[in-house]
Amino acid sequence: MASIFLELLTERWPVIAVGALTWLIFTIVQTLFSGATLSQIPIVGLEIGDEEKRRMAYLTSAKKLYTDGYLKFKDGIFRFTTSRTSPVVVAPPRFLGELQKLPDNVLSIGAAIDETMESKYTKIEAQLAIIPSTIKSALTPALVRLNPVIAAETKEAVDSELGRCQNWTELNINHKLLRIVAKVSGRIFIGPELCHSEDYLDAAINYTTDVVEAQQAVQMMKPWQRWLRAPFLPQVKKLNQRLVQADAFLRPVVNARRKAALQPGYEKPDDMLQWLMDSQAKFGQKDDKEYAKIQLILSFAAIHTTTLTATNAFYNLAAMPEVVAELREEVQAALDENNGTFTSSALQSMKKLDSFLKETLRFHPFSFASFQRKVLRQFTLSNGQVIPAGVTIEVPAYPVSFDPNIFPECDRFDPLRFYKLRQIARGANSTGTKAAEAAAQNQFVSVNQSSLTFGYGRHACPGRFFAANEIKMILSVALLGYDVKCAEGSEGRYTNLEFAHMSFPDSSKTLLFKSVA
Repeated sequence: MASIFLELLTERWPVIAVGALTWLIFTIVQTLFSGATLSQIPIVGLEIGDEEKRRMAYLTSAKKLYTDGYLKFKDGIFRFTTSRTSPVVVAPPRFLGELQKLPDNVLSIGAAIDETMESKYTKIEAQLAIIPSTIKSALTPALVRLNPVIAAETKEAVDSELGRCQNWTELNINHKLLRIVAKVSGRIFIGPELCHSEDYLDAAINYTTDVVEAQQAVQMMKPWQRWLRAPFLPQVKKLNQRLVQADAFLRPVVNARRKAALQPGYEKPDDMLQWLMDSQAKFGQKDDKEYAKIQLILSFAAIHTTTLTATNAFYNLAAMPEVVAELREEVQAALDENNGTFTSSALQSMKKLDSFLKETLRFHPFSFASFQRKVLRQFTLSNGQVIPAGVTIEVPAYPVSFDPNIFPECDRFDPLRFYKLRQIARGANSTGTKAAEAAAQNQFVSVNQSSLTFGYGRHACPGRFFAANEIKMILSVALLGYDVKCAEGSEGRYTNLEFAHMSFPDSSKTLLFKSVA
């Protein structure tokens, strides 16, 4: 065998050599051309120092870099050094229309997420096609019929986690919300068999925090060190342990459902796990261990972002007691008009609560950038700017949200900002479909060039409709059941913590709760 290989190698070495040389020349030319193209894009933060200093500045003060670049190059492209492996190019929202039309083999959201999550080292597969497909085709259309189930689970979870607070009681609302959101999301994602299980709650909640810790641990390392050291980080090893744990408690439920389905008259559960099982063949899922992976990804996406938004909302409520009474009145009126039930109509009529939550997203986004895509093939923007392959392109969401030309008095938290904009839109357009469409641009779930928290275009967050209903129900139940204020000695609203492009409410803070008489 070895002699045959050597003989072939001897005969064909000229061809191999030419091929290798061609590949080398192509790679060098492509790299030089990309570098030359990239050099034409102005860079923000050069005054900070060398590349390593700029990378560390990104980890500690990315918000300032995004804002500086946006103000200096408002209608143009800029770049700065980040902790990502690939260079980052930032484009203003005016290019979103043409960017979102580019195919996935030119701009890839999956490749961008993999890089953000350091999937090369953490092994997180955030872009499994079965997840967005099932959310869009099964979960979102089911919300009308599932809202009563979600509401019942929300009421039970809030009551059990917050408890009876006859006097002002100090609670860590972030910790409570992690369990509340895990239970409510779990009821829909994983079903009634497991959503109250401490094994499930422990895995779902801790996987969320473990992912963030693993991601941050990798990004704190210099890029050239990661390939050797990152796989052995204890934070990365934890993620593998969570997968084993999730498979252990989920596999028996899957097997039990399959066995029960063989019995006559069996009624399938109406939840995400069952929908995933029903579409297993369609997406080529062969190993039941895939369910554990999918559920953990769902838990991370749902629990992480929903808890962040809800915690920010509670911190805002506590710092603005004058808002509580007005929102409580609206929630009660909406429920009274719907026989005390959280119907879709009731949720839609909570326009002030919707505005309060949207302003919370504007003022306290969980990312300073949006529409993050990896460029797989070079393309040219309408202004003639060439964007080379290999870079990540994104839009500066935070500076847009604080642009006074878009949002007057942008530095002031106005809980009714979007409520008033909806009223103005309806008044300006009088009646009919046009008025409804204009007003809808200012809803919590709306996606447009000035509301980028949920992304933009065909890959905008598909789960935002479920998340909106869930957060509204949690806030509504809490508003009707409790008064809330900041802990004694605190001054104003708690300041969020920042790391790279992310912003988090400080999970160590507490609030005071008292049951409404």
